[in-house]
Amino acid sequence: MSVLINFSMFPTDKTGSMSPHVAKIEQAIRRMGYPSQLGAMSTVVETPTLHEALAVIEAAYQALEGCTRVYVNATMDIRTDRDNRMESKVRSVEEKIAQLGK
Repeated sequence: MSVLINFSMFPTDKTGSMSPHVAKIEQAIRRMGYPSQLGAMSTVVETPTLHEALAVIEAAYQALEGCTRVYVNATMDIRTDRDNRMESKVRSVEEKIAQLGK
């Protein structure tokens, strides 16, 4: 099973750059040991179960201790017959791009 979760999270009660807050979130995610990719606007994490994906969101929220309001946007792709999709999905598109160039 593979659960891909793409999410963004940041406090709305803080001003200025959000990067210090995002760094705390990323540190919490990386400590959990799941494959992840930090992007300019969101983070993708792959977990083996839905329960673990929701635990990632919880850990990210807990990393924002002291914030009184937090914005979260999340999308999930849950597939029971595959794993390691974070890498394979990107690789599949890259292969098709290479084929288009021929």
